Amino acid sequence: MTQLKSVVTQAIRLDTSIKPWANEEARRFLGPARTVLAVVLILGAVSVALGDDVEFRDVKLADARGKQADASLIFSDANKTITVRVADRDFVTIPYDKIDKFSYEYSKKHRITEGAIVMIASLGAGAVVMLTKSKSHWLYIYYHQAVDPSNLVLRMDKKNYKKILDAAKAHTGKQVEFLGDAKGKKA
Repeated sequence: MTQLKSVVTQAIRLDTSIKPWANEEARRFLGPARTVLAVVLILGAVSVALGDDVEFRDVKLADARGKQADASLIFSDANKTITVRVADRDFVTIPYDKIDKFSYEYSKKHRITEGAIVMIASLGAGAVVMLTKSKSHWLYIYYHQAVDPSNLVLRMDKKNYKKILDAAKAHTGKQVEFLGDAKGKKA
């Protein structure tokens, strides 16, 4: 490893006065390295051009009754579609051109139930948990199938909701409308 570092250092300095063999050894090392670098850059450009699918797994699909199911949100540039997958089956596939708009909203609530559970073990800790708030991030996708308008409600994880919002704009070209707090307060 140290020999490799010295060869690269010598190649950069082109120090031929002290070691006349440095240029030849550097050429032998840098020739294949340049080829490998070129191949990696070309493959990277091709994969970006082909439009790899972008998948977000920490999403929940909300139904009309308020129940939430674990889901995946997939942006596919190759097919120009958004797919919501539940239990390894495609629940809905929406072409980019059928999307009317995206809306983002968040809601806050006190952790009363969680605090009551913790209060069984520790009265003080349970009271503190009850005073804290949790925040839920929601993405509404409004689209149309034939002539019928439809919408899809997804709960996003706090770790990746910003990435999902950025991906929605980047992949579909549609701006995400920020609604703010569900109680009417703007963020």
